[in-house]
Amino acid sequence: MLKLHGFAVSNYYNMVKLALLEKGLPFEEVLFFGGQVPDSLKISPRGKVPVLETEQGFLSETDIILDYIEQTQGGKPLLPAEPFARAKVWELVKEIELYIELTARVFYPQSFFGAEVPEPLKAKAWPELLAGLATLKRNGLFAPYVAGERFTVADLYFFFSVDLARAVGRKVYGVDVLEDFPQAVALLELIGQNPHVAAINEAKAAMFPTFLEKVVKARSQQ
Repeated sequence: MLKLHGFAVSNYYNMVKLALLEKGLPFEEVLFFGGQVPDSLKISPRGKVPVLETEQGFLSETDIILDYIEQTQGGKPLLPAEPFARAKVWELVKEIELYIELTARVFYPQSFFGAEVPEPLKAKAWPELLAGLATLKRNGLFAPYVAGERFTVADLYFFFSVDLARAVGRKVYGVDVLEDFPQAVALLELIGQNPHVAAINEAKAAMFPTFLEKVVKARSQQ
């Protein structure tokens, strides 16, 4: 049986978890916070979350894990069969990850953990985040899903990245970055109605106090 290592607050962990649930695959969850200690690095070369444990060994990096699952497991397809359409989904995935999720991540300490982010970093990241959302608005189909009529891996990245970017805008600047992006708002609402997503959000809420305690402790030791 596949084993998913990680923790419920991680948006990347939840991307893989939702994929497994949507495909109807049996899997076991293993609590794993990652880090740079030897035991963590044995299964995750960069000490990152998530990690998928297979019969052949461990896989890290979310896009690699999702591609492996799609190629080796049955259940509901999350990628198109036609090569160009499949490539377009991965294009959307990389745009969401590189230009929305990673730029929004700069603001996470201030948005969610009560820390301050230096103004030069915010001044650089904020226009990049807005540009990333503009890119998604141009390239996504939203019919109603990001890549078209079917739920794909692009929607996994979308749901667990764009919601955080929206929270960042509200918490740091008091603005809704999706104010002129109604297609994205509608899709967040649609995916949010998925019962698998509801279960994931419940697990995330239950674990957040423990995760926050770990973050605060780690900061105090720096």
